[in-house]
Amino acid sequence: MIDLYFAPTPNGWKISIMLEECGLEYALKPVNLGRGDQFKPEFLTISPNNRMPAIVDHDAPGGALSIFESGAILVYLAEKSGQFLPSELHRRFGVLQWLFWQVGGLGPMAGQLSHFVNYAPGGAAAHDYSHTRYANEYDRLFAVMERSLDRNEYLAGDYSIADIATWPWVVPYKRFGQSMDAYPGVRRWFDAIKVRPAVQRGMDVGKDLRRPTGEMSEAQRRMMFGQTGASVRAAAQQSGDA
Repeated sequence: MIDLYFAPTPNGWKISIMLEECGLEYALKPVNLGRGDQFKPEFLTISPNNRMPAIVDHDAPGGALSIFESGAILVYLAEKSGQFLPSELHRRFGVLQWLFWQVGGLGPMAGQLSHFVNYAPGGAAAHDYSHTRYANEYDRLFAVMERSLDRNEYLAGDYSIADIATWPWVVPYKRFGQSMDAYPGVRRWFDAIKVRPAVQRGMDVGKDLRRPTGEMSEAQRRMMFGQTGASVRAAAQQSGDA
């Protein structure tokens, strides 16, 4: 059995979709980010970066194995299931380079854009430079995807963990003010993935945990966005790590 520590965000959906695609049995462990579950000592032993998703595979060879960071989790699940990550060298690194592109580029840039669209005090209009910076980068990354999808059915050829990682960060494109009009390859790819039954099941995970966009108390805002090095050290001391 795999424990999935999860909140209904694009990074969480990557893993719920992957588990559904692979047909692996898992137990959902909700992480209430606004309440601060990610800073509890028992969670920090699994995810020292105090972020979800994280998993614990109780059936791993040699004993229970905990993994944090969505890219690492996707590689592990692909290797465990033998699906969505080719073994042949050229095809394998074709997938891995797009996976790292997502975790190092599309995800962080979309996450920053989401912050200024959904959560920044005063809204995007009060932070014009920052909002424009990330909106332009999100659009640029769509153009990068388009170059691949103009000649490939999926980002690395066949459907893979690269697509599973990337697709959830494209889902909120309308809310981010992004258009697909100039990106027919991205549109075709997006529509092909959204009708996959496992993707639909993965997106339905934790529906009851979702909070309306932008609905956040000041205490939750501080919990989500007010962390510093000092707060991380304090959490480590509380958990006995320092």
